[in-house]
Amino acid sequence: MGDVYKLAEKLSDLIWYAFDEWSKKVQKSIGYQIICSADSIASNIAEGYGRYTPADRRNFYRYARGSFHAKGVPMGDELGPKLNAFITSTK
Repeated sequence: MGDVYKLAEKLSDLIWYAFDEWSKKVQKSIGYQIICSADSIASNIAEGYGRYTPADRRNFYRYARGSFHAKGVPMGDELGPKLNAFITSTK
């Protein structure tokens, strides 16, 4: 879980820092949704890790992937494949 979680946290931090540079119009229209979506990637990875069954864990990891794909993101070439491999490895 470590690498993929750390990448998700890094992505969230990057988006939080970038948010301050966006216009008020962008912040109010899609900015908050992007922040919530980015934050939910790491949150769902952490919640899934605490689940008992592999199937339940995979569900939360898939929720994380859905949040990841909800927007174009920096680091997508790195986080996307690692997140998919992490989901696949959950048995």
